Amino acid sequence: MKNIPFNSPANNISLSYNLLKLKKYNHFSSNGIFTKQCEQWLRDNIKCKEALLVHSCTAALEMCAILLNIKKEDEVIMPSYTFVSTANAFVMRGGRPVFVDIDPTTCNIDSSKIEQAITKKTKAIVAVHYAGVSCDMDPIVAIARKYKLYIIEDAAQAILSSYKGKPLGSIGDLATISFHETKNIHCGEGGALIINNSKFIKRAKIIRDKGTNRDLFNQNMVKKYTWVDYGSSYGLSEINAAFLYSQLKQAKKITGKRLAIFKLYHKLLENLEIKKLITRPTIPTYAKANGHMYYILIKNNKRDKLIKHLQQKKINTVFHYIPLHSSPFGKLKATTKSTMHNTNRISNTLLRLPMHLRLNKKNIIRCTNELLNFFKN
Repeated sequence: MKNIPFNSPANNISLSYNLLKLKKYNHFSSNGIFTKQCEQWLRDNIKCKEALLVHSCTAALEMCAILLNIKKEDEVIMPSYTFVSTANAFVMRGGRPVFVDIDPTTCNIDSSKIEQAITKKTKAIVAVHYAGVSCDMDPIVAIARKYKLYIIEDAAQAILSSYKGKPLGSIGDLATISFHETKNIHCGEGGALIINNSKFIKRAKIIRDKGTNRDLFNQNMVKKYTWVDYGSSYGLSEINAAFLYSQLKQAKKITGKRLAIFKLYHKLLENLEIKKLITRPTIPTYAKANGHMYYILIKNNKRDKLIKHLQQKKINTVFHYIPLHSSPFGKLKATTKSTMHNTNRISNTLLRLPMHLRLNKKNIIRCTNELLNFFKN
């Protein structure tokens, strides 16, 4: 049997033409022609006011913390079931993540738990769109308006997903996207800061460019550029941007293929859910997903045995996040404001199945048949 990897980065792209253009323009550092084309694609498809290409989603989150002027003991509400960068970006500025539990049907932040976690120190809410499925944004927006808080959408996994017809990334004051090789659209390592609140645009460009007003210099608005603010070298190289642009042009096609894989998994695993052996993912009526991930929840503490069984059959499956509230640094630097029953249970039972463009129908049937065999035995 051939091995079925968990992930295989998409590379069915015609990159050579873009590389030839790079050679012609002789510009390989950040903020060149391909950066601008990628940013325009993001503005057009996310319907945001500005999009800035950066070297990672982590970088975009760090820029959010700087833009919000996060300082010592400022609080930022977020789920614990997320990647470490979501919290670490604010901790690095002296802020304190405040963790609340997740909705077990979507693995997204439970909006009903947010208001009780708000204090005078609360500055923002981070809505993490897990697996490319939207958080329920209307109540989050209402809470943010009531308490005058900022909203950051961590849309790392959510490119071309939407909430009630609105592209994810277009709802919060700020949003972040990942172009890591594990994502639907990638360039190896990359990310984007999405801006919907106009007051952040000018400063975000300064922060991306090492705290300098170089962007104004490039527009001939100042005679010299100099150090004017916090910042770092957050830009993405043109080599990565050239790779990324060739993928963005195929983004809707890639998304369609991933959704087809998702639907086939969902159909083939229906009987296991009917027998109450697993729980399949839920896509709420308000959400349009992008096929980023297919996961199942395994009951009766059988996940580790199932992973081992599938490994023996050369099928690679993995669990996901260790909750941040239970991590050593999370216990030191964050506050937990609700019982984390759902977070703990999901973390212990969630299993991600192979999801990438190299999967064919035969591969998916093989994966699901092995799942059926495991539970049959």
